[in-house]
Amino acid sequence: MSAETNQSARPAASPPDDMSFSPALKRVMVVTTLGTFMAFLDTTIVNLALHPLSVSMHASLDTIQWLVTAYLLALAAFLPATSWLAGRFGAKNMYVVSIALFTLASLACGLADSAAQLIAFRVVQGATAGIAVPVAQMLLVRTSGPKLMARAMSMTGVPTILAPVIGPTIGGLLLEHAGWEWIFYLNVPIGVLTVVLSLRLLPRDTREDTGRLDVTGLLLIIAGGVALTYGLAEIGRQGRVSSSAPLIWCVVGLVLVTSFTVYALRARKPLVDLRLFKLPVYAAGALTSFCLGAAVFGASILLPLYFQIVRHEGAVVTGLLLIAQGIGVAIAIWRSARLIDKLGSGLTALIGGTISIVATIPFAFIGAHTPYWYLCLLMFVRGLGVGGTTVPATTAIYRAIPPAKIGDATVQLNVLQRFGGSLATAVFIVVLQSQLTGAADPVRQAAGFGTAFWWVVAIAVGCTLPTFLLVSAERKAARAPAAAPAA
Repeated sequence: MSAETNQSARPAASPPDDMSFSPALKRVMVVTTLGTFMAFLDTTIVNLALHPLSVSMHASLDTIQWLVTAYLLALAAFLPATSWLAGRFGAKNMYVVSIALFTLASLACGLADSAAQLIAFRVVQGATAGIAVPVAQMLLVRTSGPKLMARAMSMTGVPTILAPVIGPTIGGLLLEHAGWEWIFYLNVPIGVLTVVLSLRLLPRDTREDTGRLDVTGLLLIIAGGVALTYGLAEIGRQGRVSSSAPLIWCVVGLVLVTSFTVYALRARKPLVDLRLFKLPVYAAGALTSFCLGAAVFGASILLPLYFQIVRHEGAVVTGLLLIAQGIGVAIAIWRSARLIDKLGSGLTALIGGTISIVATIPFAFIGAHTPYWYLCLLMFVRGLGVGGTTVPATTAIYRAIPPAKIGDATVQLNVLQRFGGSLATAVFIVVLQSQLTGAADPVRQAAGFGTAFWWVVAIAVGCTLPTFLLVSAERKAARAPAAAPAA
């Protein structure tokens, strides 16, 4: 081999981050970040408005709680069909349509004058968010390619991670100074801007030959996902297993999801290709994503309750205190791309998981008068660990699969994260409720939260264990090309 060939084979020095992205990739990053920021913001901004809405709508709190449950059920129902819809009608078209409908539904929520209307429009919000978020991820992954994927995800992940963190703070401020309607009106200008920019900046669609829709698989996964999500949501809402109904829903959901799994593995062209789990890197990364969903979405419910129940803080102060963890997550996601390039996805995720475990253990010893500066420091460090695991796990998954399977992988990852979050939320609330029963003084209440946080520690360990498999699978994959010429 000539010197010129050797020179050309060497990887070029990585240019600065802002110079490494093509204009097309930058446009996709801007547009998809706006849409996902709006969708993720809406997952938490409504939580603080449930009591004011029950008063304003003259409805019981159990009825208003359906604003959250209906959103989750619609999300679970429409997620599985996203890959087929994007392939059949084009990812750009589906993204524009879903964002436009989400914006109109937000406007309708603000104008609603009854609880029934509000819940119905929240269903539309959940359904369109269930399409918009994974399609945005598909657009980003396909445009960035394997080499720039980690950097692109690290930059777009910062605002989307911060959205649910700052949601309670924004919601509290709007409730105090503007009214509950503005929690939904806030989405309108963001949505209109996203639609306009999407039509102008996103590349032209390339449609795929998706064939017929797998109706059998779709019905199985929708029914299973909705039943499982509803059962877990009911357990989390009640704070205990007071009746057999939520457990029955969970069992029915598990049976249907299992039936879908068996069916999809045998079908010639299933709705979602589960054979991807035969790839070791993909399987390890997917398991990490499931546990991350539990760690991020599930654990995020304990700290707000601690500040409100034990420390008697209001919504705005609680939201401001939670920002420390969001800042840690954002910094870790922003810097993780460089570590991935140097150490690999598996080792970077392992480091992030270890930091998360170490920073979560002190919460198990939380007290009634633990200094806020100490809690904020722990939340910041824990955020570094969670953020340091998120991007590496996702990057490893997308690098391990062929480009044609990006849609399948995206849907599966989103489903796993949502189920992980729903399951963890239900478990944490049941454990917490059992500990708080009869605990009237702050000291005993804080001890109850400490017990619940031991479950969060267990989830953090669960996030970290698959990263060992990820490290091993990446090393085997790296040795395979080197061994092929010798063979």
